[in-house]
Amino acid sequence: MPLHRLTQIVMGVPNVEQTASYYRDFGLTAKTESATATASADGAPTAARTRESVLSTVDGGEQLRIVPSARRRLVELGVGADDPDDLDRIATALARLDVPVQRTAAEVAAVDPGTEVLVRVGIAPRYRQTATPLPPYNAPGAEARRGQRAPGILRDTPVRPRKLGHVVLGSTDQEFSQRFFQDGIGFKVSDTVPGLAAFMRCSSDHHNVLVQQSPVAFLHHTSWQVDDVDEIGRGASAMLEADPDRHTWGLGRHFIGSNFFWYLKDPAGNFSEYYSDLDCIVDDALWKPGVWEGAKALWAWGPPPPPSFLAPEDLGALMTGAHDSPAK
Repeated sequence: MPLHRLTQIVMGVPNVEQTASYYRDFGLTAKTESATATASADGAPTAARTRESVLSTVDGGEQLRIVPSARRRLVELGVGADDPDDLDRIATALARLDVPVQRTAAEVAAVDPGTEVLVRVGIAPRYRQTATPLPPYNAPGAEARRGQRAPGILRDTPVRPRKLGHVVLGSTDQEFSQRFFQDGIGFKVSDTVPGLAAFMRCSSDHHNVLVQQSPVAFLHHTSWQVDDVDEIGRGASAMLEADPDRHTWGLGRHFIGSNFFWYLKDPAGNFSEYYSDLDCIVDDALWKPGVWEGAKALWAWGPPPPPSFLAPEDLGALMTGAHDSPAK
């Protein structure tokens, strides 16, 4: 497909430095930080300064930018395309949906009204991921690893996410948000939960964006690929050793997408997911989108999701604007 990956997200939070510190612990690499002066009521610069942080994955480069915001939200979502002709097609498709479009030689940009996210589609190189050697697993009748310990328990280097995999967004108009991403931008639907959510892809990954019906537009979680389930466990264990209150849900395996997962919560209230072994769709003709309801829409095994995952604890505050305070 002409679209091929997520390039970068811009996450707005009131507490930039705390949140950036969390994602450094999560395994992202700090690339740049810039300070910007704030202004007083009369417009004069003040001594207070806010910071913007840019963090990188191993294979995707600078994929997370954290900026000051009165409330936590996804400000921008970047999508990579192959050719300028793809941008022309997207601009035309969005115009058919009566969505205002910003078109330059390098990108197409438009806001999805349901999620309130500015989506930027620009020409970008494709991923070049080095394959991770599969560790030998012993199984009944197949002893692939003899006379040695499992490599996963001997690893001692910090866990580093390979790439940004997907984002999950609450939409006040899920039906239109799905049309925006599918008919406008060019995402393809992999699976749906009727009346609630659509799992959509702009790459061979099962999903890169999930939009779900919500009373308020907000960022539910971001998801970051690691090598295997041992890296999920090691990464989450290290995060919880530093702060047990970061735990949200895991370890488990999703049914939709099939991936292993573990969710944690950042200081702004966003969930972040380590994942591995996500379904891969390289031939549309060989994949039949499913319609799922009930428990299968969430997980195949593992502990049940806590109520705070299904309805984040600050959802009421986001709805009333109680979080709309000066960014720090």
